[in-house]
Amino acid sequence: MRSTSTACFACRTEVDLFPFTMAFQPVVDVVAGRIVAHEALVRGPAGQSAGQVLSQLDDQNLYAFDQACRVRAIEMAARLGVDCDLNINFLPYAVYEPRACIRRTLEAARRTGFPLDRLTFEIVESERIADLDHIQTIIQEYRRHGFRIALDDFSTGYSGLARLADLRPDIIKIDRALVQGCDQDRVRLAIIAALVGLGAELGIKVVAEGVERVGEAAALRGTGLRFMQGFLFSPPVLEGLADPARALAPLRRG
Repeated sequence: MRSTSTACFACRTEVDLFPFTMAFQPVVDVVAGRIVAHEALVRGPAGQSAGQVLSQLDDQNLYAFDQACRVRAIEMAARLGVDCDLNINFLPYAVYEPRACIRRTLEAARRTGFPLDRLTFEIVESERIADLDHIQTIIQEYRRHGFRIALDDFSTGYSGLARLADLRPDIIKIDRALVQGCDQDRVRLAIIAALVGLGAELGIKVVAEGVERVGEAAALRGTGLRFMQGFLFSPPVLEGLADPARALAPLRRG
């Protein structure tokens, strides 16, 4: 692992990056019947998957890529007229000095007029975190600027509820692995209902990811869960935003 000073220098150094762009997928409030957020997802310029893009990362471009993703997501969201929350995935191991590494994000938000309190940074729960103290320092610095923290892919990771207690996110996103077929599996549905109840008790917003069928959405709604994301509402839209009428249509069918 590089030293902090080396990594921070890498963040400030110009690196020739491979081409990439962003797609946006909405998060829907099924109770209010509105889109409440868009998640920015990295894609190749012709729509290549995130996996294909991320496979090009190495020690030389990791830090610059993390910075560039944040800036591009904010700039594109502002250009597209996003008027709700923006969720950005970030690489915790690419942030060595949180106060220094957040500068370009702050500059992009100021330059585009995108409100800081609409930014949510997502940590993937399935990623092993070797330095918990460092992640907690990142979260503390981000919250100082008004950002929210989401724990992504929740229920599929290394430490489950222990990670929830350690990081205390503002949002947890229940992974598709648990959501899939929940309308036909009382065990899955009971676990989701328990997470919804836990979120209510702790003041944590709970989002179900990977919702693909009306039956799943209806079952999730029955647990009290109100925030959903998935192909039922809209696939990720390359360099664009989902049509609200199309995204909200499943609510009328359900």
